[in-house]
Amino acid sequence: MAEKAESKDSGVLVIGLGRFGSAMAATLEKLGREVLAVEKDPALVQQWSTRLPLVEADATNPEALEQLGAEEFPVAVVGVGTSLEASVLITGNLVDMEVPQIWAKAISAEHGRILRRIGATHVVYPEYDAGQRVAHMVSGKMLDYIEMEDGFTIVKMRPPRETHGFTLGQSKVRERYGITVIGVKPPGEPFEYATEDTLVGADDLLIVSGDTNLLERFAHRP
Repeated sequence: MAEKAESKDSGVLVIGLGRFGSAMAATLEKLGREVLAVEKDPALVQQWSTRLPLVEADATNPEALEQLGAEEFPVAVVGVGTSLEASVLITGNLVDMEVPQIWAKAISAEHGRILRRIGATHVVYPEYDAGQRVAHMVSGKMLDYIEMEDGFTIVKMRPPRETHGFTLGQSKVRERYGITVIGVKPPGEPFEYATEDTLVGADDLLIVSGDTNLLERFAHRP
């Protein structure tokens, strides 16, 4: 067992190094966050030991988490999803240790409800979210898709043909479709915030926001 890290004020404890957990840990490292990963599978430990600060331990055991100093982390991510029992036990252990933020992976709505009931502050559904996001991208001109709350969505997309060669004021996108073009990025040029005088080219990328259904209609324009 590794010794406790000296400072965890901005650290993130990532438990489970499957596809979700390893992607989280590696990305957090790239973003400059202090990360400590916990994994009990020796094969995964060996795979990631040279790339991440890593401890081999069974996080379903509260004593193991205590030895790691889990209660000192402001954020913990439970990336274990395939074993419902392990996911619930680990989340419960972190709740008992009063970790302020607990992000837990769920593989079903029922799993998510259980995690919330025992105290997870955030529940994520990576497979469902990824499938929903890709479905929207496949169905039209959308290149990226982020759904916020209450039906509000932000997308990156190619401009419909009717906007090519016109300014946003001329094409009246907001008035006609009820959505807002936040910015435009021409090929090889920096992103610029959109105004009424912003000219849209055929090869530009648009960042657009608005109601999900309205955006879908706009993205399906030829």
